Amino acid sequence: MANIQTLDPSASPLDYYGWELRRQREAHGLNQGRLGEIIFCTGSLIGQIETTKKIPTRDFSERVDAALGTDGTFSRLIGLVLRSQLPTWFQPYAEMEAKASYISTYQAQVVYGLLQTEEYARAVLATGMSDDLNGLVAARVERQRILDREQPPLTWVVLDESVLLRPIGGREVMRRQLAHLLELTGHRWMHVQVLPNTAGAHASLDGTFNLLRFDDDPDIIYTEDLISGHMTANPEILREASRRYARLQAAALSVEDSAALIARVLEERYGDRSQPEEHAVA
Repeated sequence: MANIQTLDPSASPLDYYGWELRRQREAHGLNQGRLGEIIFCTGSLIGQIETTKKIPTRDFSERVDAALGTDGTFSRLIGLVLRSQLPTWFQPYAEMEAKASYISTYQAQVVYGLLQTEEYARAVLATGMSDDLNGLVAARVERQRILDREQPPLTWVVLDESVLLRPIGGREVMRRQLAHLLELTGHRWMHVQVLPNTAGAHASLDGTFNLLRFDDDPDIIYTEDLISGHMTANPEILREASRRYARLQAAALSVEDSAALIARVLEERYGDRSQPEEHAVA
């Protein structure tokens, strides 16, 4: 195990977190085991976080702040730590997403990341090639904190009907994911529409995209390919994307009918516990 003193606290948010945790712990005259007892975890976990072997959680950070009286230092730092666990190419988008006042997205394969349950996100991210699945899942959950703000971004989501039918993670995971979607549709700042299979050919057969709008900055559009993401504020591309999104919304079911369809799929496809679990194959 690496010695925390050999870490460069300026190397990354995670390195700084581990370095600062050990500094604060020692300043309070506590060994790893004793701090673990105070915040209800093992001393081994403290050591692993101090040496960047484990990614801290927000709950862990809040308990450390309470135990050491650090005035929210670790609760503030954890956001940077978790954002740094996102793929490098995705981090600029996540930063812009966190500043957006309006988000609109069309998703053809999976539920939009901000709307995913933790277990659904884990099943989606497990299909990739990351060596740190836990870090990616924690980072995705952290992104969703923007929806808990007093004034969250107005979010408009168009989901292809196939997203509801694709059993990612199995029946139980999908049941909870669709129930979560229905819960979100009860918020005045969240609108979910389903583009039904009966719509046939539509305005975005060539892929998904996100539109972000800001109070004081230019709008941007974000798209992804197999291995990276792309953002642009090109006015011509934005106009075309806006036209496409309007056509998608027009072809999709109303918000009310979409919620009814989600509820029906939830009951008919994922509601029977007597049937064996179905798992997607990566």
